[in-house]
Amino acid sequence: MNIIRSTLAVALATTLAACGGSSDAGTTGSSNNDDGFASCSIPDQNQRFFEYMKDDYFWADQLPQQLDPEAFDDVYAVLEELRVPEDTYSYILTEEEYESLFVNAEYAGFGFSQQQVSATEIKLRLVYRDSPAWEAGMRRADSIIAIDGVPTSELLANGTYNEALGEPEVGVTRDISWRNPAGEEFTATISKDQVATNTVMGAQVWDINQQPVGYFTLDSFINRTGDDLNEAFNDFATAGVRELVIDVRYNGGGLIRYANQTATQTAGTHVQGKTFVEYRFNEQNRNQNEAVPFSLVDGIEQLDLDSVIVLTTGASCSSSELIINSLKPHIDVTVIGNRTCGKPVGQVPEQLCDKVTFAINFETVNSEGDGRYFDGIAPTCPVQDRIVADWGSFDDPLTAAARNYLETGNCPVSSSAQALLQPSADDFVPQQPVFYNLKQKRASLQ
Repeated sequence: MNIIRSTLAVALATTLAACGGSSDAGTTGSSNNDDGFASCSIPDQNQRFFEYMKDDYFWADQLPQQLDPEAFDDVYAVLEELRVPEDTYSYILTEEEYESLFVNAEYAGFGFSQQQVSATEIKLRLVYRDSPAWEAGMRRADSIIAIDGVPTSELLANGTYNEALGEPEVGVTRDISWRNPAGEEFTATISKDQVATNTVMGAQVWDINQQPVGYFTLDSFINRTGDDLNEAFNDFATAGVRELVIDVRYNGGGLIRYANQTATQTAGTHVQGKTFVEYRFNEQNRNQNEAVPFSLVDGIEQLDLDSVIVLTTGASCSSSELIINSLKPHIDVTVIGNRTCGKPVGQVPEQLCDKVTFAINFETVNSEGDGRYFDGIAPTCPVQDRIVADWGSFDDPLTAAARNYLETGNCPVSSSAQALLQPSADDFVPQQPVFYNLKQKRASLQ
């Protein structure tokens, strides 16, 4: 309990003013509370969560006045009962899940995130640097074609693909065969290990119109993101980068402080001291409303750019959208890709016995008071994402469109560009966010 309290305190101190928790939030035992339920029993958790929601939930005025805490199997069921239609983002984690997702940034696996792109094909969305898969030579856009000699198509057909990859335990070993986008095939014996989830990927400098252009993929906002950003921005500053492309196409959000750092390191003196975001709580908690300035946080180098390109999909959510919305009043922001997921709200984590609740309790607006983009942020240049190349490659439709925009100032319109951007008949084109929180995102990891 003490560990979760300390990590929550750090998260609150670095993102929002703390809401404060009940003094016995982590207690266990057989004592009864004022409602007559044993402390941390299911009815007790249900009742306490209901009381918390009535006070802190952003849509508290839409909740029922009463709730029978013994009518629900667990607190997860209570959340489903209480959430309003606009809220697709509140969730609850165990302490272990919280530590894994936000603090440790590690998991036992091969080191890749995967996506089924057709009835017979699995492609790699990303590969974590220095992971077992990375060391074997696997990269984004590779297709897994067999596991222990059994074709992927067969495993998918009989529903045993994930089982074939094995349990998420260090030492689990498989012979994995894969094909890269050039058609070359490889097989390697790979063992699962503890994988550190680097959050910045594919950082590189392009030469476009004889100008250095920085590019990087920002995959999430967790505790290590500050250091990852510094590594990239240090290289950009050394290279004299004057244009920047930030790829958040699969970034479902996380710690707001690192969205702030990203935006501030990008725009520098154009935004320093101005409002990055304003937090607005519900009516009874208006005293917690707060305007937070742009700040380097843990950042060092800043580029002082007056424009930026951001690559997005429906999986770009929350803190990723904050980068766009918060910079728009101050510099030119061009969005290339798909409409974002639409999460102009956030949550302060609250401990409940052996769980951490993430109920929506504030909305975010920029320095001009703009927010409420529940339908997502529309792209300047609509482009369909496809997993066809590694990060930063101009064979990728989003980065190809970014290069075209940097070269011409226009969205891609040529027939060849449009052909590249059209998904094939076998591609799944999700119309809803693929991920809306880090817990769901981890489901794709191996």
